[in-house]
Amino acid sequence: MKRISAQISTWVRALLTGTLLLLPIPGRGGVISGDSLTFAVIGDYGSAGGNLKAVADMIDGWKVDLIITTGDNNYPDGEASTMDDNVGQYFHAYIAPYTGSYGGGADSNRFFPSLGNHDWRAKNAQPYLDYFTLPGNERYYDFVRGPVHFFAIDSDGNEPDGNASTSDQALWLRDQLRASKAPWKVVYMHHAPYSSARHGSNETLQWPFREWGASLVLAGHDHSYERIMVDSLLYVVNGLGGRSIYDFNTPVSGSQFRYNDSYGAMRVSATQDSLTLEFYRMDGALIDRYALGQAVTGISTPSQKGDREEILLPLPNHPNPFNAYTNINFRLVTQFDSPIILKVYNALGRKVDEKRTTLFPGPAFYSGIVSIPWNSGTLPSGAYFYSIQYGAKIVYGRMLLIK
Repeated sequence: MKRISAQISTWVRALLTGTLLLLPIPGRGGVISGDSLTFAVIGDYGSAGGNLKAVADMIDGWKVDLIITTGDNNYPDGEASTMDDNVGQYFHAYIAPYTGSYGGGADSNRFFPSLGNHDWRAKNAQPYLDYFTLPGNERYYDFVRGPVHFFAIDSDGNEPDGNASTSDQALWLRDQLRASKAPWKVVYMHHAPYSSARHGSNETLQWPFREWGASLVLAGHDHSYERIMVDSLLYVVNGLGGRSIYDFNTPVSGSQFRYNDSYGAMRVSATQDSLTLEFYRMDGALIDRYALGQAVTGISTPSQKGDREEILLPLPNHPNPFNAYTNINFRLVTQFDSPIILKVYNALGRKVDEKRTTLFPGPAFYSGIVSIPWNSGTLPSGAYFYSIQYGAKIVYGRMLLIK
């Protein structure tokens, strides 16, 4: 019988009451169940050497359930002669069936790559297709593990079924996303729809993922790490697997966090109610953390204990104008536990709603962007004003409801 802990009971109460929580990171382990999953994400990694070894060793220490990749698995030219050195040498224990020379493979496959442009340099990407045993046509495919439905996309222009939003591949993704009943639907590919680094944003890959039902879009190609929010959907560029590092250009709209100081990988923990993303540097240092969930939208890296400045900074609500629902956003730096008080007023100054939510279950020191979902209910169209109070600090904002 499933054990219901006090913490889970707190989450359930939060979901029922609308309380905002920064959820703790779920426990990690190698067992896949319907309730939880931990997986690693690595991109632009397929180049044998010390950088990749350090990243791979770090991932091994996490004891993840599976690994997905954001492409470029086999530098420089996707050839069969380099595949086992670049991939199997470090990840053979996750691959099944494994036929290389670096040791034993997995009992069942736990390594799910996506194709990159360097993989396609080999004719028809054949060494990649020969080396891995993957679902579907192996170029793009889906699978479900625990609470996550994964969708690997072939973003390369060589894909026979196309890579535009109206292609056969895209229509397959649309239908699969719409049919999925999983709590989390993760799309991953190589070329980044949005990026602030060398290659920049790829407009061809800017499919209507949110409209189709995606929870998260992961990509690589640019050798950097970047977290971007576009139309309330989170995009992450994760290309620091070990090959090289690119500089950033002017940040794209929606860019929230950028990093390119060293190599690393992502660890993602999923439960029925939350999806927590972490990026770690190859020496094990946590660089970024962000969570998605019914009762939480964002967690960023904890600030240093020596930084004692308290900050409450309003950010634009999104969408705005809006119909029925919007997210009221603000940046918070705090080391104290205090309730958040949201008050909403109509154009005449009459209070029409008030919400008290709890950010932390206890005293904490955190720096991050907080988002409170707000439902206008039966309120009529018009301009509305709101205040956010945290401790002694109060900030204000304005939003436009159009029904």
